[in-house]
Amino acid sequence: MAALHVETTGQGAPLLFLHGWGMHSGMWGEALPQLAESFCVSAVDLPGHGLSAGSGKWKVESGKSACDSPLPTPRSPPPTLHIDAIVDQLAAQFTDPLALCGWSLGGQIALRWAQRCPEQIKRLVLISSTPCFAQRDGWECAMPQATLAEFSAAHAVDQMATLRRFLGLLTRGGEQERALLVVLRGELMSRGEPDKRALQAGLEILRDVDQRAALPEVHQSTLIIAGERDTLTPPAASQYMADRLPDARLVAIAGAAHLPFRSHRAEFVKQLTDFLHE
Repeated sequence: MAALHVETTGQGAPLLFLHGWGMHSGMWGEALPQLAESFCVSAVDLPGHGLSAGSGKWKVESGKSACDSPLPTPRSPPPTLHIDAIVDQLAAQFTDPLALCGWSLGGQIALRWAQRCPEQIKRLVLISSTPCFAQRDGWECAMPQATLAEFSAAHAVDQMATLRRFLGLLTRGGEQERALLVVLRGELMSRGEPDKRALQAGLEILRDVDQRAALPEVHQSTLIIAGERDTLTPPAASQYMADRLPDARLVAIAGAAHLPFRSHRAEFVKQLTDFLHE
């Protein structure tokens, strides 16, 4: 299996970034060069995304894991297998302890990695993320299941149109919404079209993975960054994580939607730097 594509810059303590669904590591923009003034910053293209397109796997291999925690049993649902397969690939490639920063779907992967491989993750940053992306009984601060199902069906018919529509959801409601959307449209395909299987697996993770019960098991010091205007992962979901993770704090950025590291870069960089320098 080919290694995932990674770009690394800067010197200092290692800091790894995981992007969201359908995106690639170039979408972090100018925040990473700024952080590289203080840290050794790495940004990875997740399996099937960007320059890692086609290099990933979406099912775990029986009995094999880079983490100490056991693999799911055969009765585990396929989305759990998807997320654990991604964690296994990341854990095998990034073996030294590091600080981990995950955005949106990348935040769900980061949370799972921190739980399964606690010796690898020193500190955790979750951006515009949630333990459970889709609504369930008693869990309303999430996307309706019907909306996500419609989104998945649209992706099966026209992947590019669905990705362009998704960009609109990322920026909706935030300051600089229109200007940022224009920039993102220009960046989306800069590393080619993502693998359709990878995007479908990601949608299944978003639809079915629920990590709420696992939050008390994640003991790393955690910074949660939320956009106050985020409609994809509502701030209430971030507050839920902050209340249940053993060592977590929440920063809500006024005027930001789902992309605080792009729309409010200076505040994002300051909050992250201050947290990691503690």
